Amino acid sequence: MSESTASTGTLSSMRVSYEEGSLLEGLLADTWHDQLRIWFDEAVRAEVQEPNAMVLATADADGFPSSRTVLCKGFDERGLVFFTNYTSSKSHDLTATRVAAATFPWLALQRQVNVRGSVEKVRSDETAEYWAARPRGSQLGAWASPQSRVVSGREALQSSLNGIERRFAEAEKVPVPPHWGGWRIVPESVEFWQGRPDRLHDRLRFRRANDRWTVERLAP
Repeated sequence: MSESTASTGTLSSMRVSYEEGSLLEGLLADTWHDQLRIWFDEAVRAEVQEPNAMVLATADADGFPSSRTVLCKGFDERGLVFFTNYTSSKSHDLTATRVAAATFPWLALQRQVNVRGSVEKVRSDETAEYWAARPRGSQLGAWASPQSRVVSGREALQSSLNGIERRFAEAEKVPVPPHWGGWRIVPESVEFWQGRPDRLHDRLRFRRANDRWTVERLAP
C-alpha cells in the first residue's frame, strides 16, 4: 500500500471527542452580537490563530457556490464587516445575489459561529477609516492586484506593484482605490455551535423574523 493510500485510509477513523464546554440557554447573552463578542474575546484570550478569520460563502447568479477565508474587521448590531476588491469574484457574487453566509471556525475551542443574511456595501467614510489603519504595503497591494483575474505569472504581479510604488512614491498617504471597499453581512440568523460528547452538540440560533429576534435550539 502506498503512503498516500495509507494516509487517506485513516480518514474514516479520525474523530475527536468534544469535551471543552457547553452552551445552555440560561447562559446566552441577550443579543447575537453580545454573544459573539463574548466568544470572540475568549478566542483571543485562548490565542486562537487569526480569531477574526471567517469562511465566506457566496453564490453567483446561476447559483454556483464559492467559499474562501476572509478577515472580519468589525461587527456590531448592524452586522459583520469585511473589506475586499469590488471587482473580485466574491463581490460579483454579492452584487448579483445580495446574500452570503460566514463561519468562524474556532476549532481549538470546539466552537463555530454560523451567520446567514443579506449584504450591503459599507459607507465610504467607514471604508476610509479602515483604509487609513492599514499598513502602507497592504494599501499598495490593493492598488496593484486585479483580484480574481487570470495573470501571466508572479512576475506580472510584482511588476504591477513596482509601478504602483513609483506612482505613490511621493505621496504621504495612499488614497482608497475606487474599486475597493467594505461589505456588511446583515444577519437573518446567527448560530452558536459548541461541540459536546457523543455528538449531542449544543446549537443555539438567534433568528430574526419581522424585526424581532428569537432564540431556538437546533438538534445536532
